[in-house]
Amino acid sequence: METNSSVRVRFAPSPTGFLHVGGARTALFNWLFARHHGGIYILRIDDTDEQRSTQESMQQIYDSLRWLGLDWDEGAIIGGDYQPYVQSERGEIYQRYIQKLLDSGDAYHCYCTQEELSQMREQARAENSNQSYNGKCRNLTVEDHRKFEAEGRKSTVRIRVPNQPVVVQDLILGETKVGPSSLQDEVIVKSNGMPLYNLTSIVDDIEMQITHVIRGADHLNNTSKQMIIANALGTEPPQFAHLPMVLGSSKGEKLSKRHGATSVDQYRKDGFIPEALVNFLVRLGWSLDDKTEIFSIDDMIDNFSLDRIGKSGSVFDVKRLEWLNNHYILKLNLAERTSALIPFLQRDGLLEDKIADEELSWLEKIVESVGDRLTTLADITTYARFFFTDDFDYHPKDVKKWLTKGDPVTVLSGVRDTLLDIENFESETVGTKVKAYLDGLEVKRIQVMQPLRLALSGQTFGPDLFAIIILLGQEKTISRINRLIDYISTTGEGRVS
Repeated sequence: METNSSVRVRFAPSPTGFLHVGGARTALFNWLFARHHGGIYILRIDDTDEQRSTQESMQQIYDSLRWLGLDWDEGAIIGGDYQPYVQSERGEIYQRYIQKLLDSGDAYHCYCTQEELSQMREQARAENSNQSYNGKCRNLTVEDHRKFEAEGRKSTVRIRVPNQPVVVQDLILGETKVGPSSLQDEVIVKSNGMPLYNLTSIVDDIEMQITHVIRGADHLNNTSKQMIIANALGTEPPQFAHLPMVLGSSKGEKLSKRHGATSVDQYRKDGFIPEALVNFLVRLGWSLDDKTEIFSIDDMIDNFSLDRIGKSGSVFDVKRLEWLNNHYILKLNLAERTSALIPFLQRDGLLEDKIADEELSWLEKIVESVGDRLTTLADITTYARFFFTDDFDYHPKDVKKWLTKGDPVTVLSGVRDTLLDIENFESETVGTKVKAYLDGLEVKRIQVMQPLRLALSGQTFGPDLFAIIILLGQEKTISRINRLIDYISTTGEGRVS
């Protein structure tokens, strides 16, 4: 790992909603870059969108980053040498820079009305021009200013764009040149005095001595504008690295919920493990070689570099995420896995808050019986619900398939009687006795096992059947077999055919 304490990067989310996949990847890549170089990772909150920013979203961002293990060295909540780290609290700082730009002539007041601006946009469309503002207020005299102020006109502030191309040397995407015809004097302060994103972002980067801005390629269009502001302030801008977009499919579709993408908080609620999600996120654009898929956090830190990030978009593959999650679940030892699963059983009303030691031992055996079947932690309810409650029904499709052929009542009664005769109800004994009974039948074993599984769990899939019998115990097992026999007798299902 390189050591360069001068490296300073920031993750600067807008608190207008939940932290989603794209933002989480950006947070991770900045964190890894800082940790690899022994630098500083800063969390800054870019809440210039007054109407949409909320405290709830801000808190959710903090919680999601902590859950992922992405701790920050400076920033919101914890403070630092450049606080405050929330943009809505930095108004005085922005006003100082705005005045500096106005005093130098690199920015100016614009008094154009909405009607005038609309006419300019119409003209630009007619001329097929990228410049929707014609610079009308660029060279106003002192008298012009006084006149507009006397009329009660509100002014915005625009940055004066030089008549020369802006060259962006991107550390991932390479060189990008933006010509004067694609640039115009952008508004950097609204008429209500609120500074806009491109100003606040670069001012904060300058103030906080950010060395590298690593962010999504959707911000590439902002980079030339921010470089113009930095140059006008006489300051060298940070180095920029824009991450290719995360795509919904190989066809280039925009990522959405229908591709399985959701918020970090929802992944947590759905039973994904943070290590799995981090491993998944790091492979959305970054790779070590053509074959390695599993990375520990230390592996990521040791090997992370911007030159290993591809230039093309990465496809979000929810199946790969599920595979990784299963891998990380299985990496947990039995005690750890049980501990991770307990909150989901409690959430679904299957466990009380307080768990006795003997119950914990029983839970570990249930988890062991489920084996490698869990894609997410939340799947435990699907595979183990019947251990905790008798409240389940038999699915009509299962009834039709397994209880309407042969003589299920007779075979179930035979299994029940076999189990009743067992004094030492242990796994080896149960398995031996039941298998001996099955060997004496002239039916396929599945025609007994599936009705029996249906009786015990209400399902035709799940843990090993003999493990289920042992964990339920003799009394409950017999009771559930009798219940299905009664169901068949009452409904008329299971008649010999």
